[in-house]
Amino acid sequence: MAVKIRLKRMGKIRTPFYRIVVADSRTKRDGRVIEEIGTYNPKTEPSTIHVDSERAQYWLGVGAQPTEAVAAILKLTGDIEGGKNTLKQPEPKRDKAEAFDEALKELHAEPKKSATTKSSKPKAQEPAADEAKADEETPAAEAE
Repeated sequence: MAVKIRLKRMGKIRTPFYRIVVADSRTKRDGRVIEEIGTYNPKTEPSTIHVDSERAQYWLGVGAQPTEAVAAILKLTGDIEGGKNTLKQPEPKRDKAEAFDEALKELHAEPKKSATTKSSKPKAQEPAADEAKADEETPAAEAE
């Protein structure tokens, strides 16, 4: 029986997620497998790869042939000869509780301000005051 190490596609449409599996070469792509030895998620930045190195080495040792895609992944993880572990590790995400506490402190540290909305009253009184001043100036000019 010819054994292959290949990718089994999982996930939704446009959101692929793969399992690295050991299967008979005659089975369907997503069919019955002998063993699952890892996962591969190409949608994360950087891509997430988890491989059980011990099991991968065992199956390679007993003659399982990796597909081209799996061979490239195993080279990245350093499980195939000539490959070095060159995986980029994603930066750890901030704890949501800490981020919330920091935002809360910033919110309470801001100085109190007046309301940001403008009053709905029209400013009709100010132009009327200007007109009254203009009326007062005109008679004074005529008196001269």
